[in-house]
Amino acid sequence: MQKSALKVGVDVPWVTSWTGEVVLGVRPCASVGGALAIVQADDAGIGKPLYSQNHAVRQRLSVNQMLCPMCGRPTTADDRWTQVAHPVAAGTLRQGRQVEGLPADVADDQILIDAGAIAPLHRACVDRSLKYCPHLKADPNIDVRRFPERWLVLPLLVRAEAPPQMFLARAQPARAVAVVGFLQLVGQTGERDPDWRKRPRVTGPSSP
Repeated sequence: MQKSALKVGVDVPWVTSWTGEVVLGVRPCASVGGALAIVQADDAGIGKPLYSQNHAVRQRLSVNQMLCPMCGRPTTADDRWTQVAHPVAAGTLRQGRQVEGLPADVADDQILIDAGAIAPLHRACVDRSLKYCPHLKADPNIDVRRFPERWLVLPLLVRAEAPPQMFLARAQPARAVAVVGFLQLVGQTGERDPDWRKRPRVTGPSSP
């Protein structure tokens, strides 16, 4: 595949997958502290951009290291914005979605900002993406807000086959195990919703 004339982090979001970035399978990945995860080749700019698909490793790095998914550079506490702010009570999140790692000390009535798989952006990157990205222009759920100072990272697990060598048993076939696909990000606010049980359940933001 040829290198694209489009610039990563300028014309195409840094976190976006490209057709030249094949999925390599399941293996321990530094983006999640060595846990088993889906990994991909790192060849951004090769082939064509897949705007609707995040790169598995870059998505996890963007959330864990607070890297802007548009330009790939670190965000700072005074310049972190979410385009997909989705306020939801922790209890609703626990009941309605498959989440792992939501601490027990987070009260059910605490309001969280569910950003899905999308890390905060710089304000300039928010404005640029909203101006040029046709997918964002057509999205009725865009809600730009400053991201909270405190947040939680939750692994989104998928079932996948890990190679036999992961289990130190050469004679055994591959096993289906739970591995990390993407990471979900939720901001912690100081707000409460004592009537959260009466609210209709809604679906949170999806991956870009």
